[in-house]
Amino acid sequence: MHTDSWTPYGIELQSRFLLGTAGYPSPQVLADSIAASGAQVITVGLKRTMSAAGDNGFIEIIRGAMRERGARLLPNTAGCRTAREAVTLAHMARELYGTHWIKLEVVGDEHTLQPDPWGTVEAAVQLVRDGFAVFPYCTDDLVTCQRLLDAGCQVLMPWGAPIGSGQGLLNPFALRTLRARLPGVPLVVDAGIGAPSHAAQAMELGFDAVLLNSAVSQAVDPVRMARAFSLAIDAGRSAWCAGVMAPQDMAVASTPVTGQPFLIG
Repeated sequence: MHTDSWTPYGIELQSRFLLGTAGYPSPQVLADSIAASGAQVITVGLKRTMSAAGDNGFIEIIRGAMRERGARLLPNTAGCRTAREAVTLAHMARELYGTHWIKLEVVGDEHTLQPDPWGTVEAAVQLVRDGFAVFPYCTDDLVTCQRLLDAGCQVLMPWGAPIGSGQGLLNPFALRTLRARLPGVPLVVDAGIGAPSHAAQAMELGFDAVLLNSAVSQAVDPVRMARAFSLAIDAGRSAWCAGVMAPQDMAVASTPVTGQPFLIG
């Protein structure tokens, strides 16, 4: 049971879990993992779809999840190295999948797969002009995020760590700063999440959602892991809404023995 809804680009969603679809051991495991996750946003790489020799019913699985769960498809431009390439692929995705939602990725470094901030902003400007709802994958740099907002993006997807690394949130301070400086912007931690505890931590920082792929698809039991992440995301969101206890420099007695009235039954 998800705690509350959020509204990216005017679409109300109950689930705060965005799930990728690459690398699953079989189409059936993918379908079962989507169901177990409760995700209402499912990402798919167009380059992966085009390069596959046979999709084994992959597209139909995605469409089935969309029908059964009311899920929305979020194609991505993974693998693009220039703004021009990303814009071209986004237009192809819109034609193929019939959605104006696009996850924008422009890779700037081959080793870390870190997004290119200049290329990402350049592509975002053009895609917004072309009528896309852009979900840009970016670093946790505040100024880059502000430039993407200036370009017309209404959602930001800063990384927790390099894609597929499973390292979790490498810079909680930067992520906390983003949340504080951009209080009304939907923020999704994307990339680097390796364990449900990482997802819970992101939600406890006040982020609106989490996007991940490898941590589920590469698990020994992807279906069970998808469920674990769903529970962790809900728990982290509930903790944020309830008010996470602030850390203290010193010990603070949890049970004062004086100065507090209490009743004895």
